[in-house]
Amino acid sequence: MKTAGSDSKAADDTEFHGVLYDSFACVGCRNCENACAEAHGFPLPQDELVAGVLRKTSETQRCVINAYSTPNGEVYMRTQCMHCNEPACVAACLTKAMYKTKEGPVIWREDKCMGCRYCMVSCPFDVPKFEYHSANPKIQKCDMCYDRIIEGKIPACVENCGVALFYGTRRELIAEARKRIVENPGVYVDKIYGETVAGGTGCLYLSSVPVNELGMKTNLQNASYPALTKGFLYSVPSVFVLVPTLLLGINKATKNKPENNEEDE
Repeated sequence: MKTAGSDSKAADDTEFHGVLYDSFACVGCRNCENACAEAHGFPLPQDELVAGVLRKTSETQRCVINAYSTPNGEVYMRTQCMHCNEPACVAACLTKAMYKTKEGPVIWREDKCMGCRYCMVSCPFDVPKFEYHSANPKIQKCDMCYDRIIEGKIPACVENCGVALFYGTRRELIAEARKRIVENPGVYVDKIYGETVAGGTGCLYLSSVPVNELGMKTNLQNASYPALTKGFLYSVPSVFVLVPTLLLGINKATKNKPENNEEDE
């Protein structure tokens, strides 16, 4: 099974899509990591999967699997961009380089980025990564294979996982998660991580142990983080409104400026 709600009618194009990860079903094969690397031209991960050794996403790895020793034995957990319903990174981006698509994925648009890295500071999940060692640095993060989605395909990681990853609308994924909880009493923790945290996320999780034992953040609010700034934005002095406009103008000017010749350099 690769998609949730496969027997339902065609999904509403206006409804956000996402990915459900079943930690209990995951066998730690890391096919999702390899598929992601191949789909985006990154080197295949070479490090070993060892329980207790934390592996993090990076500018060359958009998703990672970690192993944890628990009372239920070794359990796996996947980390990638959460694709929030109301992303803090999008709200913090002055030039709309970070963008929440109507399909659901949160993507980064290189042609609009001014390099401020506010997206990195604002993300409650510490996801966006900056290519510090590149001459032409980019922000790297999972984009849920957006180029594949708009072609009618599913994310590469989901396509290459036969047991733990499922793609569909959030409504379908939540229904599938609840169905698994009900049909397997005592197997899953009765909670879908991502259903409400940070205003709801596109990546949802099922687990057989509390997710705080698997490295997931449990101290985040349920309201979206951009909601915290709404009252502030209605009362800020004009300088806070004008500065972003000025920065955007600088960004546009530098993007459109012809390249210098060798003498100028």
